[in-house]
Amino acid sequence: MVFIGAPLTPHGLNDGKSNFPEFHNVYVQPAAFKAYRATGKWPEGTMMIKELQLVDDPKGDFPDGSRVLPSGRGYFPGAVNGLDVSVKDSKRFADTNNWGYFNFNHAPPPYLAEAAVKPVGECAGCHIANADEDMVYVKLYESILAPLPLPVAAN
Repeated sequence: MVFIGAPLTPHGLNDGKSNFPEFHNVYVQPAAFKAYRATGKWPEGTMMIKELQLVDDPKGDFPDGSRVLPSGRGYFPGAVNGLDVSVKDSKRFADTNNWGYFNFNHAPPPYLAEAAVKPVGECAGCHIANADEDMVYVKLYESILAPLPLPVAAN
């Protein structure tokens, strides 16, 4: 899997009302990553994995929940707290713009061995209304997904 990003919207920066207060560590299959970088489209069969990871100490050292470590002030990852998977399959998920969303538990491991597709109102509805491109919040991962120029060796 290729790591494409880890957005974070902690409670401390959202008046305690963040919809998703964890780090969202997002991974995609290498072939899908390569295809997206070449074409700007997620191919059929793309699978993205979103590992949910709590903020290390939600109380933190400051009112916003941030902490100070030797590297500086910030938010730091703590325990893993869930696993979501999205799958692009136009035959199975035509009614949700070709993507299906699955949750394998929103709690520490062990995770469920199987999960049913989530109802539209739980995942797909928000992606339909808000996602940047093809049901994916690509703006969160632009620096990784955009093709980078390769350095040219000097003769």
